[in-house]
Amino acid sequence: MVESKNTKVDLTANATWFRALSTYGKVMVGDKAFEFYNERNISDYVQIPWQEVTYVVADVYFHGRYIPRFEIRTRASGKFIFTTRDNKKTLRAIRQYVSAEHMRQALGLWQKIKRRIRHN
Repeated sequence: MVESKNTKVDLTANATWFRALSTYGKVMVGDKAFEFYNERNISDYVQIPWQEVTYVVADVYFHGRYIPRFEIRTRASGKFIFTTRDNKKTLRAIRQYVSAEHMRQALGLWQKIKRRIRHN
């Protein structure tokens, strides 16, 4: 069994971790780390300490009314894409531990198109 790194938990929510196959489980936002645990397979988990997080990037639609997913980028381990039942609430809990300079909004469709045209 895996032991949590957190001493205080601010938020627990049902979540999906997107990788090769979607994995369903629980997300815990606490004072030491962001943690995801699979409900069925105990050995399928990820613990991301706040010191490792470089950016949190959220897909935002309709001026913030709809946030389908967010991505946590780390120094060494790469990117992790998650969604929860209430992504706004989860991002607000993460904002307590990740500074505002490291919270980003993902590029929209038109921004991606303009960037691609400009660089070609």
